[in-house]
Amino acid sequence: MSDSAPFVTPESVSELSDTVRTATDRGIRVRVAGSGHSFSPIASSDGMRIALTRMPINVEVVGTSVTVPGGITLNRLNRELDSRGLALPNLGDIDAQTITGAIQTGTHGTGAGFGGLASFVSALTLLTADGSTVSCSRGEPLFDAAVVGLGAFGVVVSVTLECVPAFILRAEERPSPLQPVLDGLDDLIAGNDHFEFYWFPYTSRVQVKLNNRVSELDTPLPGWRRWLDDSFLSNTVFGAGCRVARRVPGFARPLMRVSARALSARTYTATSHEVFCTARRVRFTEMEYGLPRAALGEALKGLRGVVEGLPFPVAFPVEVRFTASDEPWLSHGHGRDSAYVAVHQFVGMPHEPYFREFEKICLDLGGRPHWGKMHFASGERLRAAYPRFADWAAERDRIDPAGVFRSPFVDRLLS
Repeated sequence: MSDSAPFVTPESVSELSDTVRTATDRGIRVRVAGSGHSFSPIASSDGMRIALTRMPINVEVVGTSVTVPGGITLNRLNRELDSRGLALPNLGDIDAQTITGAIQTGTHGTGAGFGGLASFVSALTLLTADGSTVSCSRGEPLFDAAVVGLGAFGVVVSVTLECVPAFILRAEERPSPLQPVLDGLDDLIAGNDHFEFYWFPYTSRVQVKLNNRVSELDTPLPGWRRWLDDSFLSNTVFGAGCRVARRVPGFARPLMRVSARALSARTYTATSHEVFCTARRVRFTEMEYGLPRAALGEALKGLRGVVEGLPFPVAFPVEVRFTASDEPWLSHGHGRDSAYVAVHQFVGMPHEPYFREFEKICLDLGGRPHWGKMHFASGERLRAAYPRFADWAAERDRIDPAGVFRSPFVDRLLS
């Protein structure tokens, strides 16, 4: 992002409208900032940046349809829904993002029966370049283009979400050898509401996570155990190990081997968002690719080769998740069931050669990068990965012909 880009925080839709209209009249491009969670430059601006953090938080509920302002964070949204006996059907493992940032970048959780978070959206209200608002609903071309719109259609003023009654999850987490997980992948995906695993580089071991809906909160996790696993081991101890590996690269391999065995098996029940979302205090850099599910084995084989061939160590586990096909035109899961592979590196350690080499493998397998995470693919390769890209671009041009909501990120995609 440009250091000199003006940063504006309107406090009402009226003030937001005036701000956008003034920018349009002056030929200044506009970009909306979320929570700053993205690793890609998707929120960067060569004009004006707008944050919605000071806009009022109004929540409207009609049955299980909930309309919220675009700037609400997932953390706040989860609490608002829980207080009304509702929940989102699925979530990722981070809740710091705004709802707009999450859907615009294609954020997702895991589960063979669920698309990305944008698949739970049934309507949007956009504030366009002339300061007026336009609403669209699922099935309309504008909606299908703008719900995963990369911020290129306007300011998302409000989002209507199709929620479900609040529910409880039974979480089962256990260490495992990698090969039995790969051999039983189809059964693990089909047999659980939500399944994912973490592979630890330089080992043949993974941490498996299974989350399934249950009717009773019958196995709460003791507070000391949650602190031990989620705060002390996963954040404090692991973070200290990563800092050592950054100073002493030879420590990375034993760190991964120890980490692969440090977390013991556990089972507990909790409210859905308390299971889905976890604290992440260890800082990292990330790239994630969505792949046709059948390509996962080949991608992981290639990834292991990349890791072993790097001139520097990798000090972070690799996350693998699964989603159902969904409809938004620029969703990574558009038209296909997907496996997602997310590669990470501890902040301050070299990462670009690692990410670039794995990206080559993913692109050759039909991969699509997460819009909010680091990637290097050309606009040409990205456009070819989306069957409805031309429709998306045409709808974008129709709603914003002057390109007020374009940005360097969008320019690269469209060039």
